[in-house]
Amino acid sequence: MLFARKKRRITRILIVEDEPLVAFDTEHFLTESGFEVIATLDRVDDAVALLAGDAEIDLVLVDVQLADGSGIDVARAASLRNTRVLFVTGNCPGDARSLAVGCLAKPYPQRDLLAAIDTLETVLDGRAPKRLPQSFSLFDQAS
Repeated sequence: MLFARKKRRITRILIVEDEPLVAFDTEHFLTESGFEVIATLDRVDDAVALLAGDAEIDLVLVDVQLADGSGIDVARAASLRNTRVLFVTGNCPGDARSLAVGCLAKPYPQRDLLAAIDTLETVLDGRAPKRLPQSFSLFDQAS
């Protein structure tokens, strides 16, 4: 098959976002793009509890400024189980770069979210990405 789609490394995604419209749009877009959304949560405690369990999660998309706390706490919980985190926020936290593989700055077009995930897969495959989406910052420890 000449045009066979490559098998994805990132398939199961947790979304942590407290803006309902953004959360709904992201979940719908990712599901339509073939990803399995494990859960869409809007609270830090709920996300940390899910990450403390045994759910298989390949990537956590987390806003930094959540109504009940900081997405950085979610990133810490994800790092304890070696789960990759992508900050999706209007203000990328420089002091938390060690907890995430990158940051996608809001607002962003949905194609940039997909391109950011594709970029992460490229890095996981041991290759250098050709071009980063405009609103995406890839951190050093992404591999």
